[in-house]
Amino acid sequence: MGMNLPACFVSSWTGSRLRTPLRGERKCSIGVRARTWRCVAAPDRAVMTGQGLEPGDIFTTNGIRQSKLVCTIGPKTASKEMMLQLAEAGMNVIRMNMSHGTHEWHQGVVDIAREINAEGKYNLGLLLDTKGPEVRSGDLKNPIEVQRGEEFCFTIRQSDSKGKAPNVTEVNYDDFVNDVHVGDTLLIDGGLNSFLIKEITDVDVITECIDGGTLTSRRHLNVRGKSASLPAITDKDWQDIEFGLRNEVDFYALSFVKRPEDVAELQRFLSEKDDDALVLAKIESAESMDYLEEILDQSDGAMVARGDLGSEIPFEDVPLVQESIVRINRGLKKPTIVATHMLESMITYPTPTRAEITDIQTALQQGADATMLSGETAGGQFPLEAVNVMATVSKSVFGADLEEEYIEDAPIAGEDSGRASIAYSASVLAKNVDAAAIVCFTRGGAYAIEASSTRPHVPIIAFCPTGADGLIRTLSLYWGVNAYPLEFSSDPEVTISSAIDHLKSKGIVKPKDYVILASNVLVPSTSRKVQTLQVRMIM
Repeated sequence: MGMNLPACFVSSWTGSRLRTPLRGERKCSIGVRARTWRCVAAPDRAVMTGQGLEPGDIFTTNGIRQSKLVCTIGPKTASKEMMLQLAEAGMNVIRMNMSHGTHEWHQGVVDIAREINAEGKYNLGLLLDTKGPEVRSGDLKNPIEVQRGEEFCFTIRQSDSKGKAPNVTEVNYDDFVNDVHVGDTLLIDGGLNSFLIKEITDVDVITECIDGGTLTSRRHLNVRGKSASLPAITDKDWQDIEFGLRNEVDFYALSFVKRPEDVAELQRFLSEKDDDALVLAKIESAESMDYLEEILDQSDGAMVARGDLGSEIPFEDVPLVQESIVRINRGLKKPTIVATHMLESMITYPTPTRAEITDIQTALQQGADATMLSGETAGGQFPLEAVNVMATVSKSVFGADLEEEYIEDAPIAGEDSGRASIAYSASVLAKNVDAAAIVCFTRGGAYAIEASSTRPHVPIIAFCPTGADGLIRTLSLYWGVNAYPLEFSSDPEVTISSAIDHLKSKGIVKPKDYVILASNVLVPSTSRKVQTLQVRMIM
């Protein structure tokens, strides 16, 4: 049955920004503070399709990879040749780690990414990850070997310190002596070395080494269970954000978020600049645990930064926090990236540990939209192998079964209940008729994001108006969504025909396949919108 409405496809979103409709929509029960949303974890099952598609799509010739992959670009991967190979292997979003490199260096990464996107084969998103308020040790002339039981001094002023050389180093944060207490455990680089605080003076923190090793310059310092009293966005961060504005990056990952106000500050700044980028809260501080739901409610998505998080809270709590964040954001329909130590061993070795494989699978079974590689692709010896491993493992975790219990929670009352019902029904129909894909026509991303939140067993193809490059890149982070530009006609049948031709050309569908079409159209001669859902057989 055709869609006999001759109006253009329109989004039901209020305005062009993705951020507004994503905030404060729903919450879920996570065991932190019970709410009324329940999410279904993805089962461990592989779905083989045999569909031949272009490299870089979320599809592969031997399966479907619905989750997305974020890769950190570093010295090993900053060439066009390497970035193309990463995209071919499965990279969806490029991460720029502003803790390292100059603006000039990162500009080279941006330019290559834009050049690759302009060639039309890929739509790589750009994520700028702020350095944040880090506490670090000072410069050392030579590395210091510290043995268990030895005294070591961390000082805010070397000239006034009573620490005994060589076991002394400066700290770059004057309030360090006020933030720590006797009995606290000081961790170096997340726990490579640890020290018990024994005494505090006006300028010195005297410690006893618990876990020894080699201490080098500019090491990251954490106190377990505490966060430093530093602003969430530093002067350097603002300079980096201005760099991101000039280059129209798609996502900002805000480091060491403690409260929702930290996220709101950056969102206000971007809004004033008329910038559409999404702000992802990096959950990595102890203080953020007290405001977790509020932070996620305020933000446009989240990154579970497990390295620093595991330094500030008991490490055994990290898996529970990860699961909670993923479930909250599933309910809020916001993307979650699980990051840090995903394939750490592959920095040095060409194959992963079995524990790392299980870790990736667990994150995806919980419902994470994306996993992230850091040192593995920034400076590791086997960046392409790491991406291939991540993509292969991701294909073995495919979607969530649409259980009867989930039906009770999906369509709810509210301004978006119609859209949510349509998206959920599209997923049910796709399963019932064994469709090849769910196809959305969207000007703002709403239908694609709704469909993504239901975790259907088929790919979600989002057709966006020609020229909506920013929206297409933004959708690159959402689970299962593959976005393409399309010229929208005033005649819906022309638009649908063009979309189906595109699907055929990419090998996504073939004759006698079913597709589910979801869209929002204007009724002729009125301002009323009608949300439509169709099942079509490809001819």
